[in-house]
Amino acid sequence: MSKTLTALILALIAAPIVAVPALAQRDPAYADARAKGLVGEQPDGYLGIVGAPSEDLRRLVSNINIQRKAAYTRGAADGATIEQFAFTSGCNLIARTVPGEKYQAPDGSWKTRTAAAPERDPRCL
Repeated sequence: MSKTLTALILALIAAPIVAVPALAQRDPAYADARAKGLVGEQPDGYLGIVGAPSEDLRRLVSNINIQRKAAYTRGAADGATIEQFAFTSGCNLIARTVPGEKYQAPDGSWKTRTAAAPERDPRCL
């Protein structure tokens, strides 16, 4: 098994660990921005801003992404990079969106989740 494949498998196994801090981030301002479609999940594992942001929204997203990077840094297994771990987490976070929430498709466009599965990067397992 290649070193990269091993690292990605380890990241997949550990990805649920990162989901707990992501769920904890659902404070009222975050939940409101998510419900209004102002933010969405990106394939790189970070939260993105959809459209023109206010300064408050920019601060909120920055704070969440700092927390996520810290979680990815802790969760990255030996042999897996932070970026690999973040990407795997991004795959999982997009898969867990619910209808009405925004996510970024592989082509970079923002999509609104429907009852169908979201469009994800073909490298997502």
